[in-house]
Order: sequence, then C-alpha cells, then structure tokens
Amino acid sequence: MKPDDSGSTRPRDLLEYEKRFWGRGRLVAGVDEAGRGPLAGPVVAAAVILPEGMHVEGADDSKQLSAVTREELYAVITSSALSYGIGAASVREIDQRNILRATTVAMQRALSRLPHADCAVVVDGLPVKWLEREHEAVVSGDALIHSIGCASIVAKVVRDRLMHRLSARHPGYGWERNMGYGTAEHRSAIEALGLTPHHRLTFTGLQYDLGI
Repeated sequence: MKPDDSGSTRPRDLLEYEKRFWGRGRLVAGVDEAGRGPLAGPVVAAAVILPEGMHVEGADDSKQLSAVTREELYAVITSSALSYGIGAASVREIDQRNILRATTVAMQRALSRLPHADCAVVVDGLPVKWLEREHEAVVSGDALIHSIGCASIVAKVVRDRLMHRLSARHPGYGWERNMGYGTAEHRSAIEALGLTPHHRLTFTGLQYDLGI
C-alpha cells in the first residue's frame, strides 16, 4: 500500500488484500459490526466473502454513504457475494457480557453462518481477543479492504432496518433517525418517557443521565 499523489494511504486497488489470498486459492471473509456505541438496540455483525475478482462500485468508504446508497449497495452485495453471514447480540447480552464481548459474539455468529469454514478472516479495527478464529485486524479496514467495506454496509443496513421496526413499537425516541445513538432527542425522550426493554442499562452515559 503506497501513498497516492494526495498523500493518502488508501490502496490503489481495493482488492489488493484479497488478491494475496486468492492467488493461493483461499477465500477471504471481511467482518465488521454496527451499533457498538448506541444507548439502545443490539450490536450487529456481518461477514462477507466476495467471489474472486468482484468489486462493488461505491462500496469503498461506507461511512460517507447515504442511507439510500447503502440500501442500493446492500442489494448488490447480498445478491452477488459468494456468501455472507449476519449475527447479532441482544441488549441483554450486552448488559451481561459488556459491549466488547457481545460484539465478539455477534461476529462469531456471523462467521458461523458462512459455509466456508476454512476462509481467511479479516476484521475491521483491532484484534478481537475472544473471537476464537485466527484472523487479521486492520484499523480503518472498511475503507482499505473491500470485503470489510462490504460487510460494514451489510451490518449497518440490517441494524438500521431493525431500529426502524423498533421505533414503530416505541415511538418518541427518534430511533428511526438516531438509530439508538445518544442524541439530544433520544436523551430527552428517555427522561420524559423512561426506558424500554431495548435500552442498554450498563452504558455509563445512560446510567448517569438517569441517576441509576
């Protein structure tokens, strides 16, 4: 990976990482999560295996994508991927285990749904201590490794859809807009309406705001 003319360290070829394994006859599963930081809702992980040579145009910088574009790319990724898996950890699991372990559980569940058990695994961020799968970890991997970028889109779309459904059951918290994150609207709604079964009681900010 070399800097381009602008000084960026983004690879010129977004399949550069995958090609190292494809050249040895191995598949690559990119793994990412959505929802580690919100005050409400589960954490969701996705694992995506792309067929050799597949590039999804536009799926190289997921954090900059609009919701509409993510939905469009989700349809392309899930219909064209060699395989993909989705896993989640519930609010109860987050409260019981802590968010780091719950995220690991979600990733393990996503990987367990892949039919290719011997694939190489690459995860966005830092190494995952309890993953129980040999893996590499790449900081900002969703922008650097195409399989992770695709996984980040799948995880984000699945979780956003879930929060939209939950917002219909629990109106007033703005989950259809804030996806459970601790916005001013959400925090004000907690003070006015109280907690739902989908709130994470162990999150310090929530405990502080409610005095519990």
